[in-house]
Amino acid sequence: CRASSSRLVQALTPRMTPYIPHRPTPKQAAFLLLPSDEALFGGSAGGGKTDALLMAALQYVDVPNYAALILRKTYSDLALPGALMDRSKSWLGGTDATWNETMKTWFFPSGATISFGYLETEADKFRYQGSEFQFIAFDELTQFPESAYRYLFSRLRRLAGVEIPLRMRAASNPGGIGHDWVKSHFIDAKDSGRVFIPSRLNDNPFLDQEQYLRSLEHLDPVTRQQLLEGDWSARSGGSIFRREWFPVTDHPPMAPSIRRVRAWDLAASIRVEAKRTAGLKLSKTSDGFFMVEHVLYGRWTPGDRDRVILETAKADGRSCAVLIEQEPGSGGVAQTQALVKQLAGFNVQGIRPTGDKVVRAGPVASQAQAGNVRLLQGPWVGPFLDELEAFPHGATSDMVDALSLGFNYLHMAPQPRVTVVW
Repeated sequence: CRASSSRLVQALTPRMTPYIPHRPTPKQAAFLLLPSDEALFGGSAGGGKTDALLMAALQYVDVPNYAALILRKTYSDLALPGALMDRSKSWLGGTDATWNETMKTWFFPSGATISFGYLETEADKFRYQGSEFQFIAFDELTQFPESAYRYLFSRLRRLAGVEIPLRMRAASNPGGIGHDWVKSHFIDAKDSGRVFIPSRLNDNPFLDQEQYLRSLEHLDPVTRQQLLEGDWSARSGGSIFRREWFPVTDHPPMAPSIRRVRAWDLAASIRVEAKRTAGLKLSKTSDGFFMVEHVLYGRWTPGDRDRVILETAKADGRSCAVLIEQEPGSGGVAQTQALVKQLAGFNVQGIRPTGDKVVRAGPVASQAQAGNVRLLQGPWVGPFLDELEAFPHGATSDMVDALSLGFNYLHMAPQPRVTVVW
């Protein structure tokens, strides 16, 4: 019986190293014990997320050549007082670990390392191409796009025969641009390889909870619900668009004379993170409804982008007009003229938008609020709704700009009177 009790205690005790200065809370211990490939810790603010991630990173620094990477959205986030890099210095300063300020890396006598990095733009993920880590952590995961999170799995590797577990770990509160994909990936998912450990303010005995509660009282109700309760269902609507205004259907409009357009918002360079190319296919029916049927988006070189536009026009058919948003200046005129020439045989127009993009989005936002804009089910729907709700403060707006371009064209152009069945 005593032996069984001893084995149980051992099974419930996470692996620790001398570099971890205090015992984990029960929730942190559960996080450190997880054998799963992926895990998210957090929910409410003040639940001990920072310590949980740093403890997890330090669990194997006594093993030769172990390498860990901890990521924030920006370098300034890393350097904030009390943030992970600052916390690591208070924990490891005075130990036999050595800090390299240039590399933002701790070196341990075993040869292990813990590095701090950032992913401010989509292109930043390629800074880690060729690197090899056994532990990768995202702090405030909802600040990152899903593509960056998924890409970093390619950096999780180990040598044959090494028993260090490969772990992808994250911590986050609800809210932020990545709220929906994180909620879908961890909170709503029924996948044994992904585990969510919820933490609340009262799970962290090291924080002045009473004072922090008073600070949270100054927040708006939605943000307070997210940070105090860790409520993933609490969310603010967008300032221009709300996702609930856009019903999603599996049934495209059926009418031979329905009017369709593919509107393109162009990007000039694959290296410009905030400028993607987006092509949105929009239809309008005689009874006043609009449907977004498809959105294609990506970051391509100018040559690849032009080939994508041509192939998409062929797939859409000649009855679907093609709109090219013309960038200002002589370069934009030349770019549009070249595309129009390449699309000879199609109904193609170059359109130079006027006015602020928020103003241009106003008419389609009004129609969406009235329930007159629908979406055809497809894998693009989630990212499209995310961008709509983040507009105009999100990192990208190309899909919204293409929607405004297509809507304003169809709304102003004459339309045949036909009967449409949805």
